[in-house]
Amino acid sequence: MISPKYLTKDSKIALVAPARKISREEIKCAVDWIKDKGFIPVYDDRLFAEYHQLAGDDDFRASVLQHYLDRDDIAAIFCVRGGYGTIRIIDRLDFTKFAGHPKWIVGYSDVTVLHAKMQQLGYQSIHATMPINFPSNTKEALDSLYDALTGEREKGKGKRGKGKGKRGKGKGGEVMWEDCEIVGGNLSVLYSMLGSDLFPDTDGKWLFIEDLDEYIYHIDRMMTALKRAGKLAHLKGLVVGAFTQMHDNAVPFGMTAKEIISEKVKEYDYQVVWDFPAGHIDDNRAMIFG
Repeated sequence: MISPKYLTKDSKIALVAPARKISREEIKCAVDWIKDKGFIPVYDDRLFAEYHQLAGDDDFRASVLQHYLDRDDIAAIFCVRGGYGTIRIIDRLDFTKFAGHPKWIVGYSDVTVLHAKMQQLGYQSIHATMPINFPSNTKEALDSLYDALTGEREKGKGKRGKGKGKRGKGKGGEVMWEDCEIVGGNLSVLYSMLGSDLFPDTDGKWLFIEDLDEYIYHIDRMMTALKRAGKLAHLKGLVVGAFTQMHDNAVPFGMTAKEIISEKVKEYDYQVVWDFPAGHIDDNRAMIFG
């Protein structure tokens, strides 16, 4: 995978809204953080467009994102929030100029669509928190984003990360991260791409999944679909992030999200890392996909 250039002092970070709309107040904390780190935030009034729940209609959102994808002076693109809408514009985007000057695409949740596109094109991207969440994020989450953007993560490359592992190599459930290529993202968004050219190649990769505000039986439906499609059979390992605000019906499904996931992969001989600090939580640590 091709790694975009790491950020240095005065690198420009574009703020875009490919999905749900956002207000000036909601990005203030992130803008201050970007400036405090020595970077330059780049955005204009188009960021605050409104079209029902979206940040402008599909053509508008695609044109704004295209503008920043094409700019040679932009080093990273922060998607300001998730929600829903990125998959509606992904086929309208042209990555020809992006290939000449690749930049870091940063976000999670609905931004899983853009991460998948980066995987398809052969570029790394950063699964991390977004400006809407900066006010409540932990210091560790924001520090991990800075480290990923600037290359500080490379200093720890190849070390072992502690995790609650299934069939872990080493003592105490230690996870062997060497030669680890991670793909994935939000389970619901991955499910929406199943069967399309955007669904990432999972063979020999670590698959990361997380989700928010879903019914338990939906988790079972999505994991069953991934299994039946052969997307779970040949992983190098599975990384399970936060599954927050799960719901159940009046008649309980009878399993937790963790139990469902465990059931779906128990026959496979690879490691599963549970409770990885990423997803819809304040301590949303950055991961470099690809």
